[in-house]
Amino acid sequence: MRTFLIGIFGSLMNWWGIWLIAAMDSTMVFFLPLAVDIAVIVLASRSRELFWIYPIIASAGSLCGAAVTYYIGRRVDDVGLERFISPGRLTQIHKKIKTKGAVALAVLDLVPPPFPFTAFILAAGALKVNTYRFFVTLFVTRLIRFGAESVLAFFYGRQIVRWFQSDTFEYIAYFLFGAAMLGTTLAVIQLIRSTRRTGHKTRRRAA
Repeated sequence: MRTFLIGIFGSLMNWWGIWLIAAMDSTMVFFLPLAVDIAVIVLASRSRELFWIYPIIASAGSLCGAAVTYYIGRRVDDVGLERFISPGRLTQIHKKIKTKGAVALAVLDLVPPPFPFTAFILAAGALKVNTYRFFVTLFVTRLIRFGAESVLAFFYGRQIVRWFQSDTFEYIAYFLFGAAMLGTTLAVIQLIRSTRRTGHKTRRRAA
């Protein structure tokens, strides 16, 4: 199992890999808790001379994935949100978006996992918050988040890498991998069910 995880994660430890992880993490389907943060720290620790570029690449990848989620929200509209988000969480999101606006909503990205920020991105699209303000603020907040991690890795990279190689982190990695598999599976199931419900409603209207 350890060799398997190292093989998967190791193959993604480059500039395009961190972009891909960040983009996937911001979509509705994939659930990758702390994967982007860990990737930024590992890469900044390995290549200290390039520590500044990894937060930019990760932020750009996150923005691409978030854009997909945002425009899916635009297509499903406010009424269609209930197919993807539970009523309780949807009510909470409505309140935050309407009272805080696009900028304050994007700042919620600074809240660490397991905060369900992808649901907020979807809702932001459905409620048609200001696109420019939302994405500019989102990019800045992600740059701050990943930039802070990269700076810490620059100064404490050796200690961090040693901790990543410890048995304690190995158990944490197993847990995160399991959570990612479970979360992604549940997201796919929910998406399939939502699509089926939409298909049933369309056929009923046609009939």
